[in-house]
Amino acid sequence: MTSETAAVRLRRPEAPQRATFLELFFDLAFVFALFQLSHELLQHLRWTGALQMLIVFLAVWRVWGITTWITDRFDPQWQPLQLMVIVSLLGILILAAALPRAYGEYGLIFAGGYVAMHIGRYLALVLAMRGHKLRPVTVRATWWAGVSAVPWIAGAFVHGTTREGLWGLAVAVDYVVFALNFPIPGTARVTPTWEPPVAAEHYAERYQQVFIVALGELVLVSGLGLSAGGFAAARTLAFVVAIAGTALLWRIYIYRSGELLSAAFAASPRSAPLGRFTVYVHLTMVFSIVVAAVGDQLVITHPSGRTPPAWAVVILGGPALFLVARAGFEYTVFARVSWYRPVGVLTLAALAPLTRRASPSLTLVVAVAVLAGTAAADAHRGRRREPEQPSPPRSGPP
Repeated sequence: MTSETAAVRLRRPEAPQRATFLELFFDLAFVFALFQLSHELLQHLRWTGALQMLIVFLAVWRVWGITTWITDRFDPQWQPLQLMVIVSLLGILILAAALPRAYGEYGLIFAGGYVAMHIGRYLALVLAMRGHKLRPVTVRATWWAGVSAVPWIAGAFVHGTTREGLWGLAVAVDYVVFALNFPIPGTARVTPTWEPPVAAEHYAERYQQVFIVALGELVLVSGLGLSAGGFAAARTLAFVVAIAGTALLWRIYIYRSGELLSAAFAASPRSAPLGRFTVYVHLTMVFSIVVAAVGDQLVITHPSGRTPPAWAVVILGGPALFLVARAGFEYTVFARVSWYRPVGVLTLAALAPLTRRASPSLTLVVAVAVLAGTAAADAHRGRRREPEQPSPPRSGPP
């Protein structure tokens, strides 16, 4: 058969599915990238700065996400795959190092590094998968990487809003075609039989790990804020509240849905589309933590006085965005959304105008209180019924 003659080594169903030490090593580069992102957002806390950081965050996340997509499908002991992971680690470090001046003189380094990584990895898989039935997917991915490379590279040679527009277009293309499984106009559609199911335990573990990595960024930023500002009573209290919020984010994530993600993939009749939806859900949750990290650092450094509107946006907006994404995560695992998650989002939005007269510390207390209410509602729901088993959407995510 053609698949037997291919040089590539796919992950065998009976092989161990735990994440490898190499993948954990790769995550260290993502820690640096998240720190750079939160620092730059803190330095450019305005709408244009937020848009710029969102675009580069999406680029960095896609490197992590595609690396996970590849390692989930191929034998972790296959040496070319291990080399690909190490090169991806180097690539994320380069992107993160160039990030502070990506919209300045390092634009070509950022865009060129991003494009080179994706085209290079896809081309390597195309060559390795000669004769394999899954090769058309990698060919299509390479074709689309070449298409998005045009606005990425063109954007590096212009400045201001033109660069933002071109890079925004490029990253939109990258994410849309991935969601649609890399369709090419005028060619046959990739059928579900070409989509191997995800390795449930491995795929779930990788997203659980990246969420913990993001929480680590929140802890790091909070600790640095306290260390730089000193142990004054107001700063110390703000630090304690921030850490309580971090613990609540962990609790809300892991309770049932986070614990059962692997079982949800195993129970899904089409785990590959569900896996792609999981990419976007976790993307949003991780970005919400980057936003929350900026808010925590602001509050710990300046706990008193009035809360500027931009500060209120990140202090309340980070938890609100997390609850939105967490609702999507719940739908992934249980095909439903608990009513108190949208209520939490609406509560944060309704309280936002009232924070203009409040101190940053009080604004943070409000955000953490809403998270505490959500966690309490989760616990109350769990006490009232038997532990719920995963029941992912039968027809795939919306």
